Amino acid sequence: MFRYFCFLALFWNVKSATAPFITPCKNGDTACVQASATALMPLLARGIPEFGMKPLDPLKVPRITSEQGSLKITMTDTELTGLKDCKIETLKHDRIKGKQVLVLRCDMSLEGDYVLDGQLLILPVQGKGRYKIDIRDIVIKILTDLTSEQGPDGKEHWKVVKWRESFQVKTGVKFHFDNLFNGNKALADPVLEFANTSWKDVMQEIAPPIIHTIIAAVFEEFKALYKAVPAEELYIP
Repeated sequence: MFRYFCFLALFWNVKSATAPFITPCKNGDTACVQASATALMPLLARGIPEFGMKPLDPLKVPRITSEQGSLKITMTDTELTGLKDCKIETLKHDRIKGKQVLVLRCDMSLEGDYVLDGQLLILPVQGKGRYKIDIRDIVIKILTDLTSEQGPDGKEHWKVVKWRESFQVKTGVKFHFDNLFNGNKALADPVLEFANTSWKDVMQEIAPPIIHTIIAAVFEEFKALYKAVPAEELYIP
């Protein structure tokens, strides 16, 4: 399985994009892989310059757009925090089929600028300003298809072909949008109360493109890892 799950803490200060001495998990040893990956999460959150990977926590997302039904939201300069504390519930890898399954359980916060206009379920809404969304206990399942290609080093490297995600929030979501209706509290407060009371329905309405954009940003860093490190360094045949 992934060698970096077992060696990265030892090699953190090594200025090389390939792995030195490693003690990898055996192929198919899910318990070992999950334990090692859990220990690795805080290190990945800091970023790995040796592999060209930027920090994952905080994660900077320049632009997120969500246009679901009659509501359009644009979020810019978003900062996402919380990924470093995500718990890995499932991590499986089928090297022969080129399939990966990852299930994460996280608390996360998004904060940035927003513009929205349209109708939030049953209520008209519009505004422009700062926003914050706190998500408690979201479970994200990611299915990934991988292939192999020859890198500039002449060695086999993994490449992400496609991925798809699904999610479910288990505990709750808190929405805050400054300056709704140009600061008219008489109009804004009922909308915010409705959004926070009906958070499950609101998340189904607006969240899929948001979660997709976040996962896409995370995958850019893993693409950098696969590009930097030969496949032979990442698993036991």
